[in-house]
Amino acid sequence: MNEAIKGNILTPSGWLNGTISFGERIAGIAGASADPGANADDYILPGFIDLHVHGGAGKDVMEGGGAVHAIAAIHARHGTTSMLATTMTAPPEDIDLALTAIGKAVRQRGKGEARVLGAHLEGPYINSGKLGAQPNFARAATIEEVHRLEKLAPMRVITVAPEISGHLELVRDLADHGVRVQIGHTLGSYEEGVAALDHGASGFTHLFNAMSGLHHREPGMVGAALAHAEFAELIPDLLHVHPGAIKGALRAIPRLYCVTDSTAATGMPDGEYMLGRHIVHKCMGGVRLPDGTLAGSTLTLDQALRNLVGLGLSLADASKRVSTNAADYLGLQERGRLERGAYADLVVMDRDLKLKAVYIEGERCDLNDA
Repeated sequence: MNEAIKGNILTPSGWLNGTISFGERIAGIAGASADPGANADDYILPGFIDLHVHGGAGKDVMEGGGAVHAIAAIHARHGTTSMLATTMTAPPEDIDLALTAIGKAVRQRGKGEARVLGAHLEGPYINSGKLGAQPNFARAATIEEVHRLEKLAPMRVITVAPEISGHLELVRDLADHGVRVQIGHTLGSYEEGVAALDHGASGFTHLFNAMSGLHHREPGMVGAALAHAEFAELIPDLLHVHPGAIKGALRAIPRLYCVTDSTAATGMPDGEYMLGRHIVHKCMGGVRLPDGTLAGSTLTLDQALRNLVGLGLSLADASKRVSTNAADYLGLQERGRLERGAYADLVVMDRDLKLKAVYIEGERCDLNDA
């Protein structure tokens, strides 16, 4: 049975003021081109897509079991309609536990939950000298291990430090198999970043954070991203990256998209939470290790959208940064856009950009606990 809602609808060809009708998929959009600034109607946007989610609602992906479902539910209540459950650098048995649970969540979406599209394996194939908030279980990758892990859950994104011996060959093999390889947690040089892109790497993990920085005589991994990347993820919580750096990245990287890198502390009061095998502390909106190192975030994508608009982006551009660009990065043509035949993943926001409704594959989510 189709539902129909009215408002300012952001379509791939621009804003329409009219009606969108849908069941599991969008059945039709009717209306006329409009400037949403010329009326007082709600905004109807593509549902948000988060490709870097560690936790929420007090739960951490690395717990395994039902944690992924609780995480997918809390993020759905903030407009995320699909996501990648993201692992930490950890011993093999911990990663196996997490991926097994992710695989089950991919196969069965619970009521009121964001669609779990697969896994983002953020570790352990990173540089131990750039752990950030990752526990020190970093190690070099083998293609045999990666293929074994792929049997536990769909591996959509893998973060690697390309300067580690053998990793360039891994990048090529994974890219040839359709996995998006991201450069991150790396001490690699500009030249090593360019080499990784030449071997098939396609993105950068939380741009600026946990990678060699930009200097005018040593451009580093940040320089490789700004000079050559088409896609990169960035955390726009205004703690991880200065607004000026965000604006620079937006100008340099055509299809930059935003992620939360959210932790178990998301949606929870201040206190102690687990991030993999680390204890982290939430205080004043941030999440940190005891030594003060930022350890993921409490960001949700509805707040990310508001932050981007606050930085001066148009609502249409901000929407792409929290939805369409991420879908395009994964090659998903049926998500991240409002058009006939696409999944009915959409959010309704009022004029202050507060969520009024979230639909995931046509199902309306309960926002009471948001």
